[in-house]
Amino acid sequence: MFKGSRKVAALGAVFFASLALYACGSSGVPSNAVVQVGGEPISTTTFNHWLGVAASSSAQTAAGKTAPKPVVPDPPSYSACVAHLQATAPKPAKGQSAPTAAQLKSQCEQQYTALKQQVLGFLISANWVIGEAKDQNIKVSDAEVEKKFKELKTQQFPKEADFQKFLASTGQSPADLLLRVKLNLLSQKIQQAVSKKGTPTTAQIEKYYNENKQRFGQPEKRDVQLILTKTQAEAEAAKKEIESGKSFESVAKKYSIDPASKANGGKLPGVVKGQEQKALDAAIFSAKPNTLEGPVKTPFGYYIFEVTAVHPPSQQSLAQVKESIKQQLTAQQQQGALTKFVASFKKKWEGRTECRTGYVVMDCKEYKAPKTPATPTGATPPTGGGTATATPQTPQTTTAPPASTTSK
Repeated sequence: MFKGSRKVAALGAVFFASLALYACGSSGVPSNAVVQVGGEPISTTTFNHWLGVAASSSAQTAAGKTAPKPVVPDPPSYSACVAHLQATAPKPAKGQSAPTAAQLKSQCEQQYTALKQQVLGFLISANWVIGEAKDQNIKVSDAEVEKKFKELKTQQFPKEADFQKFLASTGQSPADLLLRVKLNLLSQKIQQAVSKKGTPTTAQIEKYYNENKQRFGQPEKRDVQLILTKTQAEAEAAKKEIESGKSFESVAKKYSIDPASKANGGKLPGVVKGQEQKALDAAIFSAKPNTLEGPVKTPFGYYIFEVTAVHPPSQQSLAQVKESIKQQLTAQQQQGALTKFVASFKKKWEGRTECRTGYVVMDCKEYKAPKTPATPTGATPPTGGGTATATPQTPQTTTAPPASTTSK
């Protein structure tokens, strides 16, 4: 949960999609907020806090280890960001010039755009989940959150010093992490509530069984011993030797050119209708048991064979397969319920999400798709998550804590 990106991911599944930024329009968002979800503002202070967290995560990921605290890109001049890049940039290779201030400013602008998209998407998604839980009267107690938090902390940070080091390197507080735990628990409960709609009835189970009986039955099977030869004369000779008293196994070893059955004394168990070549298949399933038959001509050569056992078809009863059918239908219906829920969830909360000009992302009702979508570059999401999503799958939360108590 806490030790970098891999530990944070342990808090819950993350389903994020890249967001394209499109600054447009104005709204009733308070002047000290960037977004308003269901009438609840996400403050500029909260946004800036998580911008710093995202920048820290990005710097650590890029370095592959704990890195010095980064400078958050500072629009519109980006002077601090440019100075930081100049101070930390490696020495240019021989014959190459250092990047210009204009080039570094462009890099800072790209980083800020990517970080802003990630943080906005995360904060919006988090507040969507909190709002949906409220609408469905789904609650998580402080005791539940505290218990789960302690479990994860103990697993991943046996030493308190390591935990404090993690907090310092990511810019987060224990309260932030408690909120993240709460958000994931709420998501799980929402998913459970939606999934309850996917329980099949007895009538649905019976209907499925009656329409798919062949899936729960076994066709007739026949055990066969056979010998394949290149010529009819060889097949006739092999047949005479068996009729004279020689064992099928010894004759198969002498004459057969079928390597698979030859190595097994000519035995081919569990043959079902349609498995073998057409002429041989018809002969096997019309033959009487324990009778030497052939030669049968096929494109592969000439067969002689004997059916040694017949296993009649069988059919499992509804009682025998009821539980497996129930599990299958439950999975299908739950997936259908979740898919339907996600579509309505997205539509519902997009309509309740107002964004200030300059902070409009795909989750906002003010969003208008650009003619040529741009691909954001440059940043890693807050504390090892992904970028934010407008359509959490169940819904799922983000890997960074929600702004639920700090955004109002």
